[in-house]
Amino acid sequence: MPAAEPGDADSTVYLDLRRIVHEVNPAAEWRQAFDEAGRIIRAYFWEPDMGGVDWTAVLDQYRPLVERVASPDEFADLLREVLGELGTSHAYVTPARRNEGPPQYQRAQGLLGVNLLPRDGGWTVKRILPGDSSDSKARSPLAGTGIREGAALTHVDGRPVDPVAGPYPLLSGTGGTTVELTFTPAEGEGPSRRIAVVPLVDERPLRYQDWVAKRRAVVRELSNGRCGYLHIPDMGGSGWAQFNRDLRMEVSRPALIVDVRGNAGGHISELVIEKLTRRILGWDLTRNAQPVSYTSNAPRGPVVALADEATSSDGDMITAAFKLLRLGPVVGQRTWGGVVGMTGRHVLGDGTQITVPMNAAWFPEYGWSVENQGVSPDLAALRTPLDWAEGRHAQLDDAVIVALALLEENPAASPPGYEAVPDRSRPRLPPRSSS
Repeated sequence: MPAAEPGDADSTVYLDLRRIVHEVNPAAEWRQAFDEAGRIIRAYFWEPDMGGVDWTAVLDQYRPLVERVASPDEFADLLREVLGELGTSHAYVTPARRNEGPPQYQRAQGLLGVNLLPRDGGWTVKRILPGDSSDSKARSPLAGTGIREGAALTHVDGRPVDPVAGPYPLLSGTGGTTVELTFTPAEGEGPSRRIAVVPLVDERPLRYQDWVAKRRAVVRELSNGRCGYLHIPDMGGSGWAQFNRDLRMEVSRPALIVDVRGNAGGHISELVIEKLTRRILGWDLTRNAQPVSYTSNAPRGPVVALADEATSSDGDMITAAFKLLRLGPVVGQRTWGGVVGMTGRHVLGDGTQITVPMNAAWFPEYGWSVENQGVSPDLAALRTPLDWAEGRHAQLDDAVIVALALLEENPAASPPGYEAVPDRSRPRLPPRSSS
């Protein structure tokens, strides 16, 4: 149809591009993609002079190696070396993926949300993760099925579970589909049970919520219930949802620990800071209800931040903001140190994806030093592999100790009682005169 003519239902024809067959010369594609990546980075890198890097010379140095590339992964490795010359964070390369086997081999692994233990030639349920109803992705397939810890998983879709390999080879490709599991009750009590479940494609949300619940319980125990606990996994949509999911209950405690260890970054640290900088100006009392602070959802007392070497990108930013705004002390380890951010991904001609460091953070107090350096804590605390193996929460311990010490110095804001409320009764009338 001519481009100048308006389209309609009769004249518009849609082409199925999946049916187009064409030949590709990978070596030529990689040569073109290499030069394309160089142009994109030169055009969009945050600093016009490329941070002093002679970018043309860098490209010339690595270009001969393109002729030795034999796969998309090798080409991605080469580009990573090239982008590494920038010495800047958020310069990522993702290799092109094409036709990695037939569809049946691309189906997701099925996961059950349980901890299984090999025992007596079978696989026993050690623990069923409880799941979290406030997070739709944290579904636990076996929760509510009547299966109890100690039961042995014997069959998957009627096929016996191998005593060495376990059930997961049988669950290959079953993610998001219905499978039948057969269990023998604990201690052999009663007959075997068969249940139909839908295995998870991704257990991480389920295990993450379990991880948070365990650490919140540790904080409650260590502080005797006086400290709230918030973990923010990232500074994106999921992190913002997690923060607000738990905020109201946790800020109602006298002190608050904000854990950004492992924070993967994003772009909403400003929103988190806006809420954490709120101050209680007064209270709203309702009969037969809990008092509500004004402003709402504001910390009642001291706030302590937890950070580590995996606190990255916008996680670096919120840690720096914590210190600059004097919100409270930072406990843990120096953060990752990557605050030259990216905006979107660029797809090269061969399908390889790259990111370009496009926007750099600067603070008067830090200058440009957060990049490649990170933010140092006020109190250094390290959780060693031995701490982890023996179940000790070294950094959480230190954060709770700091929070309780601050709470002794600066007691938490508390609502008033009903002792000094205004007296609205009628005033006493003056005595009548005798006349």
